[in-house]
Amino acid sequence: MTTLPVPDAPAGVRPRRISRKPTGGDAVFAHTFRAIGASVLVITGGIGVFLAYQSWPTFRHYGFSFLTETQWQPEADVLGIAAVLVGTLSVALVAMSFAFPLSLATALYISEYAPDRWKATLVSLVDLMAAVPSIVYGLWGFFLIQPHASGFAHVLHQHLGWIPIFSVGTDADAAVPDASRYTASAFVAGIAVAMMVLPMACAVMRQVFSQTPAGEKEAALALGATKWGMIRTVVLPFGKGGIIGGTMLGLGRALGETIAVLLIISPEFVIKPRILEIGTDTVSALIAGQFGEANGIQLSALLTAGFVLFLITLVVNTLAAIVVNRSRSGAETS
Repeated sequence: MTTLPVPDAPAGVRPRRISRKPTGGDAVFAHTFRAIGASVLVITGGIGVFLAYQSWPTFRHYGFSFLTETQWQPEADVLGIAAVLVGTLSVALVAMSFAFPLSLATALYISEYAPDRWKATLVSLVDLMAAVPSIVYGLWGFFLIQPHASGFAHVLHQHLGWIPIFSVGTDADAAVPDASRYTASAFVAGIAVAMMVLPMACAVMRQVFSQTPAGEKEAALALGATKWGMIRTVVLPFGKGGIIGGTMLGLGRALGETIAVLLIISPEFVIKPRILEIGTDTVSALIAGQFGEANGIQLSALLTAGFVLFLITLVVNTLAAIVVNRSRSGAETS
């Protein structure tokens, strides 16, 4: 193969240097959004610094036993968040056990099964769930879900009570079961929170599923795969990062939910992995319930609890963002 000679540049003429620096409207756009992004980081960092500063009196007074103490008794100068941390995780995990399959099934249906004329409506309906105030979900959970969930919890206790998380401190086979033992629990609160995190997780999963290359899907179908076979071998592997990221973002939301949990649960400061039994508490519900009458060291302790929750949700959401940004799994679809 022959190569054509490159003509020499005329004397005195230099190649023009290409500049990547934005100009005009591009510069305004770039600087504006750079400032917005920086302001978000400054605000988030400022919140973290403020909470960390306010937490110093608590750690100076109680030490790190504040993180291991279960009781919250300001009158006895005994404060700790070990029990509410366990309660926070219990409610969040119950919520995700309901929200994850519902979010995944909804996202798959909208992206792969729903007729084109319905997709926009279905997307709008799911997104509207995120606009419903949390207090509405709390009232819905308290008045509508709790009576039915309590009965279901009793059934779970009867048949799965040998598993510690489904155990309740009452006789499941009594002639007249104590229905009050199955109300105001992490299980009931988790169901309400699940409906609140579903739109966020579903939106992330649906967005990633919609980016699956059409060529790979058509190739799978051309080779004789069924609709579900194509989804299992192409769509799900491609959207693995979106599934994980959406689930973790939903978990971050579930960890910090406040009003809905506060309306449903019965506060109890005991480390209790039994999700069906009455009594639990979360960090956010503790802050909302105690903040109005707190002062002095108790107020500092509530801010410290908020700082711990801030760090937990920050880590969870950061990991979720990293996973979503790396959610391209085309290698597994070949």
